[in-house]
Amino acid sequence: MPPHAPTPAAVVPLSAAGSRRRMRPLAWRLSWLVVGVALLVLLLGASLAVGAKSIPLGQVLPAVLHPTGSEDDLVITGLRVPRTLLGLVAGAALGVAGGVIQAFTRNPLADPGILGVNAGAALAVAVGVALLGMRDISQYLGLALVGAIAATVVVALIGAGRRGGSSALRMTLAGVGVAAVLGGITSAIQLSAPSAFQRLLGWSAGSLVAQPLSAVALVTPVVVVGLVLAAIATRGLNALALGEDLAASLGSRAAVTRTLAVVSVTLLAGAATAAVGPIAFVGLMIPHAARAIVGPDQRWILAFAVVLGPCLLLSADILGRIVMNPAELPVGLVTAFVGAPVLIALARRGRGAAL
Repeated sequence: MPPHAPTPAAVVPLSAAGSRRRMRPLAWRLSWLVVGVALLVLLLGASLAVGAKSIPLGQVLPAVLHPTGSEDDLVITGLRVPRTLLGLVAGAALGVAGGVIQAFTRNPLADPGILGVNAGAALAVAVGVALLGMRDISQYLGLALVGAIAATVVVALIGAGRRGGSSALRMTLAGVGVAAVLGGITSAIQLSAPSAFQRLLGWSAGSLVAQPLSAVALVTPVVVVGLVLAAIATRGLNALALGEDLAASLGSRAAVTRTLAVVSVTLLAGAATAAVGPIAFVGLMIPHAARAIVGPDQRWILAFAVVLGPCLLLSADILGRIVMNPAELPVGLVTAFVGAPVLIALARRGRGAAL
């Protein structure tokens, strides 16, 4: 290798514009990460205190650590603690999944649904409810993960084609097509048995309500595995940002990176969708917010996504409790209301080459 050529460890991930000005100093990144963690802690407390029955913030921690069996303590420990933990886990999963899929496809408008993961999970749940009589989330969580994995496998097989292996473009087009087909089948199943899906109305809109701690315990290990795989893939994703040819010349194995990216997105988005329903736009907005703060380095983008994803999901959930108090607005509707204008703005700015 010539003396002036960069080694793989020295590669600085650049956008298509090739601008180093977007790289932020380490002190800047750490400072904003501390701010994000502090905001997350405040939102965790607010999520436990705010609702149809408001509880003073000073009573939240004693109720969690030393519950007395009072009405306020039961509201916090029985209803809001599982809801808050689920928002924490699902928010991190969706945020990181969005960052990985945007880097993998080099498409700034991508979100986890682009691989058909959400559609596969939703179809599996619909089959479980309509045909197998499943009534509880603990019954169909595993089935939803199987559906997410199956959809990803189908997309990978279609995207691979007959020769030349898979590519981001083929995977994207295959994911969109498969998601449309699976979504149509899911709608047909729901219309054929409307009474069976009355109890899933909240889930289908995207909601953190009425989920037990067992659901959190079931999805958390899956999310942790997905986060670990995403972290392993970050170096390869940084190299792919330079283009596949240059990444290969620097020693990056694109096939391994793609596999890690697809598996991590499947686990993260599949687990989140199974637990809280198909919540849109979290995976779209969070990577852009992180990228604006830290620059194009995927390691920092995913680190911030772990913090900012729960911040967005918990904020949307708290807002949904406030705007229709004592009723509640599903968190999926709130994120859609915020995310749709963001998607339109990104599309109009034509930032397709930014990744």
